[in-house]
Amino acid sequence: MGNRLSKIYTRTGDDGTTGLGDGARIAKYDLRMQAIGDVDETNCAVGLLVAELAADDPLQPWLSRIQHRLFDLGGELCLPDYELIKAEHTLELEQWLDELNEDLPPLKNFILPGGTKAAGFCHQARAVCRRAERSIAALSATDADTTVPGIRPTLSAYINRLSDFLFVAARVIARRDGGSEVLWQQGQ
Repeated sequence: MGNRLSKIYTRTGDDGTTGLGDGARIAKYDLRMQAIGDVDETNCAVGLLVAELAADDPLQPWLSRIQHRLFDLGGELCLPDYELIKAEHTLELEQWLDELNEDLPPLKNFILPGGTKAAGFCHQARAVCRRAERSIAALSATDADTTVPGIRPTLSAYINRLSDFLFVAARVIARRDGGSEVLWQQGQ
């Protein structure tokens, strides 16, 4: 790991560039920085959900693991040629998804974000996660034309499965304790 920051401001970004983990400087508007920022924002949204849930909520250990994985994913985007996200991390999400989805009724309607405050936060995290997924896909498409190492498929798979997990988790949260999901009604 690189040097620890003892001083937060460095003034090195005042020219519109930012540093990657390997020391390379890129524009702050670069697609790689967009993807890193969207992954960071996903982590923040998951953090809001974590703060809203009770400390002993059964989702807490999974969400904690997800937050660490999102930090790893951002680190991998920041450090070209560094591998932190593995295929087994996506498989883990799939196992959690299967477990959560087991007791849910099949979807027959679209669901509106909400139901409870925690379910709303979970839907918000899902929507931000989908944006991160789009940013990673855009970066992956352009990296093929550069000398910067490309985005490994495990990153796209993980972030895609995470958005699925957050959708199912939002359904579970909204239905707890006799609650219900908010169903979309056409024309309303």
